[in-house]
Amino acid sequence: MKKLLTLTVLSILMVAGCNQPETEQAIAENKEDFAWQTEQFADLRILRYQIPDFEKLSLRNKKLVYFLTQAGLAGRDIIYDQNYRYNLEIRKALENIVKNYAGDKNADEWTQLMTYTKRIWFSNGIHHHYSNLKFTPEFSQEYLRKLVGETKTSLSNEAISIMFDPSKDAKKVNKNPNEDLVLTSAVNFYDPDVTEKEVETFYKKMANPKDPHPISYGLNSKIARKKDGSLEEMVWHANGMYGEAIGQIIYWLEQAGEVAENEQQAEALRLLIQYYKTGDLKVWDQYNIAWVEATKGDIDYINSFIEVYNDPLGIKASYESIVQIRDFEASERMKTLSDNVQWFEDHSPIMDEHKKENVVGVTYKIVNVAGESGDASPATPIGVNLPNANWIRVEHGSKSVSLGNIEEAYHKATGEGFLKEFAFNQAEQDRAKKYGETADKLHTALHEVVGHASGKINQGVGTPKETLKNYASTLEEGRADLVALYFMMDPYLIDLGLIESLEVGKTAYDEYILNGLMLQLRRLSAGEMIEEDHMRNRQLIAAWALDAGKADNVIEKKIKDGKTYFVINDYEKLRDIFGMQLREIQRIKSEGDYQAGHDLVEKYGVQVDSSIHEEVLKRSEILNIAPYAGFINPKLVPEMEGDSIKNIRVEYPKDFTQQMLEYGDAYSFLKPTDEIANLK
Repeated sequence: MKKLLTLTVLSILMVAGCNQPETEQAIAENKEDFAWQTEQFADLRILRYQIPDFEKLSLRNKKLVYFLTQAGLAGRDIIYDQNYRYNLEIRKALENIVKNYAGDKNADEWTQLMTYTKRIWFSNGIHHHYSNLKFTPEFSQEYLRKLVGETKTSLSNEAISIMFDPSKDAKKVNKNPNEDLVLTSAVNFYDPDVTEKEVETFYKKMANPKDPHPISYGLNSKIARKKDGSLEEMVWHANGMYGEAIGQIIYWLEQAGEVAENEQQAEALRLLIQYYKTGDLKVWDQYNIAWVEATKGDIDYINSFIEVYNDPLGIKASYESIVQIRDFEASERMKTLSDNVQWFEDHSPIMDEHKKENVVGVTYKIVNVAGESGDASPATPIGVNLPNANWIRVEHGSKSVSLGNIEEAYHKATGEGFLKEFAFNQAEQDRAKKYGETADKLHTALHEVVGHASGKINQGVGTPKETLKNYASTLEEGRADLVALYFMMDPYLIDLGLIESLEVGKTAYDEYILNGLMLQLRRLSAGEMIEEDHMRNRQLIAAWALDAGKADNVIEKKIKDGKTYFVINDYEKLRDIFGMQLREIQRIKSEGDYQAGHDLVEKYGVQVDSSIHEEVLKRSEILNIAPYAGFINPKLVPEMEGDSIKNIRVEYPKDFTQQMLEYGDAYSFLKPTDEIANLK
């Protein structure tokens, strides 16, 4: 499970840069002048990250990183098509216009069209990457048709109608339990006329709730309706749906296998290739076991159909890729967490019957990202814990990573705008400035290493996606956050040398309550409810804690100079509340208690306090800081000697549009959905 970046009170505005790429050598010589932010538009900021010490890698390892990065980019088209059936057609049409339009590029409508196009690149489609709502073009339909004609662009009338009609496929993922989640979600995991009940019936026939090693049915396929009205899966593999792109992924993974660091890593790559070739989910499980047990080496990766956040039913996975280089010094500092994971499980406030007697195979590393693609780019997580299959985690362990250079990029660009505006007093500001970065990193580590590895499902209870359905992801992320929050105020962290003072934990509590009750609301428009799982889980925890602590005034709502603040009066009692919440959410997961999960999320995690929301928007507006951020990837450039690679250097592009156009030219292997051959 991944923990998406949360904009804490320390994630603020950055400086701008020019458009020429910077080389690795130039960065090393003048690192202070590195432009961490390149532009801001709509509600988005475009940032950059560095790859520290890439030049120190052996040539073999540089090749491995390069091949894995190319494999990731080769599947880039897949995420667009998964997100919505018209995304590829619309994206490719807009790219053709951007490359070939020779008219007035100072006109307002051209600027509006460019903003719309960049939003699509950022979100991998025409729906917002976080709110799931469809973008509304600010330029006119007549203007678009004019550009289509002038640039000889192919764009169907139906696609144009979809773009401009706010009522058509308005939401990529709908999680309203009172509606048909499949029919009302635009995501392209199901044919448009397939219903939620049909999908549940389809997979219920396959699943065996008593199987101790359940297959992740439906993870790598689209549900299509046959001519006779019945349903079938269109599996994503080399000879099936997305085969053209998957063939390219396989090619680069085979190159990576030739330069693998060790046999365990090579075996995992062979199994991943076999999975891509066959689509066999039993092979997927074999691969995940091999991957999680391949812990030696400096290079690692995530590649395939993994996270299920974009499926309203939590069944089908989005394509993503992250290529990682181990940060040795930072990983050694944080190794203490994985070495002591059993202590955390034993001292967790959850019921004894829900604790793991033997937490196995948990590894934790701080890594530097070398390249990302699919659902991980441009908007990226800051931490990842995999695999997702609970039985593999229990029997074989899991890998947890924090993306160190991504976190560094955010903090390098940090200012004090939000901190000054939303901190209640100077003491809170001073504490956040002193301990904020440590608090953020430790919370991420505890969330990934301990949080996702803890707890167990009762025997005979199905998987969370079967029992908790559309609430499974929200509750899992909430559980992992609560594990982190509970232990952030534990003196044992001082004994382990991870923090110098519990002031770090207090900083984490301040930030979490502020973000959960206020700051994250700046991501919503007036009248919106909370849809995204991570936003839901944060408000669920914060609002529930506020309610649970009322009798003791644990968290107090204060008004100062006409502004609202939520002030923690008793950190120890708040820790007890977090422990109570963790105990209950683990019980819900362990027992598969859908109704209790539904009631908690709907009561605390969905509805928005309109007056607080309006105030947050007004107080944030003057800071001119877009609420979402994503990244331009570094560019790995092979230096050739004949047919051989003699070196690979890093460049740091500064132009988001240029990188997106280059990707569109180099990694477009799929046709739009309506042009794909019938694979039934």
